[in-house]
Amino acid sequence: MTESTPFFERLRIMWSHSLMVFRERDVAVFDRLEKEGSVRDALTYVAVAAAASGAFALGVGPGAFLGNVVGTVAGFFVFVALVYYVGSRRGGTGTLAEVAYTFALFWAPLNVAFTLALFVLVVSVVGLTVIPLLAILALGLNVWFAYLATRASLNFTSAAMTITTLILAGAASLLVNLAFAALLA
Repeated sequence: MTESTPFFERLRIMWSHSLMVFRERDVAVFDRLEKEGSVRDALTYVAVAAAASGAFALGVGPGAFLGNVVGTVAGFFVFVALVYYVGSRRGGTGTLAEVAYTFALFWAPLNVAFTLALFVLVVSVVGLTVIPLLAILALGLNVWFAYLATRASLNFTSAAMTITTLILAGAASLLVNLAFAALLA
């Protein structure tokens, strides 16, 4: 994609890249796609997904919708920036754009899919019992794809390096979120 690629064409391209990621499910697909997008593309894709997911919060009010979109995009950016920072300090050679774009390719569609599934389960009384399983599935898929994306975008050859990078970035992200929550309290 170039800077002049129209908005909806960018979304179509990112969606087709996401489908490739879900079909192939390996490091090689992330390697092929990592240079296809930018940080801007990643944040745009995540914002569109957050807006689609946030539509379920509109019943609560426009503030909840806006808060969901802004919080989701900010949280995504903080996490991928931390993955990049930690990974680059541990010998990773990728760029922030590569990390952000590869993460957006799986995160945005999974966010929409799991939000929609959660909505359906909440509406159905029987579905309430399945919500914990959905949460475990969502976590598992996000962790697996984060592993693949991190390994590809930071050019790690070691599984241990990839896993420790994600753990350290996850812990740092949790601390940032807790600090931000404390500021808002």
